[in-house]
Amino acid sequence: MHTSRRALLKGLAAMPALLAATYSPFPAFAQEGGGGDHAALRVAMAKPAGSLDPHKYIGLWSVQDLIYEPLIRYGHGGKMEPALATEWALEDGGKLFRLKLRQNVTFQDGTPWDAKAMTWNLDRWIGKDAHNWMNASRLFDGHTIVDDHTVEIRFKEPVLGLLYEFSYVRPSRFLSPSSVDGDGNYQKPIGTGPWMEESASNASSTFMRYDGYWGERPAFEHIDLMVLPDSRSRMAALRAGEIDLIGGDFLAPIKATEAKTLQDAGLPVAIEIGTMTMVLGFNPDRNEALKDRKVREAIDIGFDRSAISQVLFHGMAEPAANLFPSTVPLSGKRFEIATRNVERAASLLEEAGWVGSGVREKDGKKLAIELVVSEEAMAGSRALGEILQAQLGEVGIGITIRSVDHASRHSDIPARKFDMALFYTLGAPYEPFGTLIGMLLSTFNNGVDGKLAIDAANLDPLLLAAASASEDQVEAATQAVYDWLHDNVALLPLFYAPVIWAHTDRVSGFKAPATEYDLPFEHVVLGS
Repeated sequence: MHTSRRALLKGLAAMPALLAATYSPFPAFAQEGGGGDHAALRVAMAKPAGSLDPHKYIGLWSVQDLIYEPLIRYGHGGKMEPALATEWALEDGGKLFRLKLRQNVTFQDGTPWDAKAMTWNLDRWIGKDAHNWMNASRLFDGHTIVDDHTVEIRFKEPVLGLLYEFSYVRPSRFLSPSSVDGDGNYQKPIGTGPWMEESASNASSTFMRYDGYWGERPAFEHIDLMVLPDSRSRMAALRAGEIDLIGGDFLAPIKATEAKTLQDAGLPVAIEIGTMTMVLGFNPDRNEALKDRKVREAIDIGFDRSAISQVLFHGMAEPAANLFPSTVPLSGKRFEIATRNVERAASLLEEAGWVGSGVREKDGKKLAIELVVSEEAMAGSRALGEILQAQLGEVGIGITIRSVDHASRHSDIPARKFDMALFYTLGAPYEPFGTLIGMLLSTFNNGVDGKLAIDAANLDPLLLAAASASEDQVEAATQAVYDWLHDNVALLPLFYAPVIWAHTDRVSGFKAPATEYDLPFEHVVLGS
C-alpha cells in the first residue's frame, strides 16, 4: 500500500502471468532442499533484478545491496555503522569530509578496495546533473587522495544529511573498475559485498557467496531469486515450500490480508513498524474551508485511526500522531493520538460557522471536500477513502472521492489539484530531512511526490533552520517543525506502515531489514 517513490527511484515493470499450476515455473535449483553451509536461500521477487549498475536507477535496490556496499551503512533505528569506511570526520564547518577506508578489502574480482577505487567510483556520479537530487552531488567541490586509504571530499557548503546520502544503495555504492569496458560502460556487477552474481535471466537470478568477503560470512552458499509477479503465486509457492522467503515493499510485497492468511496457515510472519507514515494532506489554497484550523481539527477527530488499521491492515498498522514513527532518527517527542469524537467535531464546525443537517453549509455553500486517491499508486487507498467518507459524513462533512490512475496522480499532486490527498513519507534512509525538505519546503522541487503542506511564511523558516542546525541544535530545531505542524493541524498522520515478511520453517534467525532497500539474509540459518 505504498506510494510510488521518487521519479528517479522507482518504476516497476509488468511481467506476464505464470503458466497454469500443472506446470512448475521454477528452475531446477528451486526444488532443492537441504540445509547447512551449502544450502540456498530461495527468495521471491515480483520482477527481474534488471541492470545492476549501482550508478543508474534501473535495477532492484535489494538485489544491488547483495553485491555493492556503502561507505557507511544505515542500521536499525537510524544508527550509522562503518562499512567500507571505518572512520569519518567533518571538518571546516562541515565542508570537508575526511574518510578512512577499510583495509584488506577486495572486490569480488580481486581488485583492491582503496582510495583510487573509491574516487574512480565517485567520478562516475558525483557532481553530475542526473544525481543532483542528492545534496552531496549538487554541492560537490572536489576530492583528494591523501593516501591509499584516506580520502577527503570537499563541498561548497555543509551538506544536509551527508552520512545518510552515502548510505544509499544508489548511486553511492562501489563498483569494481573492471566492471566497465574501455569506454567506461557498465558490463557486469562486481562489488565488495558478500554475494556474487552467478546467473541472471527474466525468470531468476542466482548469487554465490563470496568467500573472500571481509565481513561476517553468510551461513549458506547461494541465494536464488525467483521471479513471481503474481502475489497469489508467491503465497502458494511459500506454502508449498518452493520458496523460503517473501516480503519487502520493493522486492515481493505482502498485503496485510495475505499476511493474515499465512499466519492462519501456521507460517512464520514477521511484522514490524517500519519507517514510513501514511499522511492526509490538505490544500487550503484550493478549498477555502480548509483554511480554518477548526475545520481541520474537526476532520482530525472525525474519523477512527484504529478502525483504519483494523479494516485495512488487520491491526498490523500502528495509528499515528507524529509525522515519523520512533524508528526514524530525530522523530521528535510523541504526541497523543487523536481519538474519534463526533460531538466535539460537530461543535468545532458549529464554531466555524458550518451548520445544518446532512452536509453542513455556510453562507449558502456546502462543506464539500474532494479527496484524491489512487489505487494504482497506493493499493487500499480507495477503501481508506471510503472510511473517511463515511465517518466524516456523520459530522456533516461531504467527502467526494476522486480516484485517479498512477500517471494522473503524478501530475495532479504536484500541481496541487486536490483538496485532500493521501501521501507516504519517504522512509529510511531518507529521513527525516527527505520528507521535511522534499515534501514540506515550498521552494524545493520534489517532482511527482508533491507537498504534504505549504506555508512559505511560517513553515519554511523553521525548515531552513532545522536544515542548517548544528549537531547540538538539530533536535530542538526539528522539534520546532513538528510542533508547528501539530499545533496548526497542518497535516494528519494516519498510521505507521508495517513492514511484512514471511518465511518457511526452514528459515531461522530472520530479522527484518533496517530499510526497505535491503535484502535481509545476515542472521538467517537454513535447516533441512
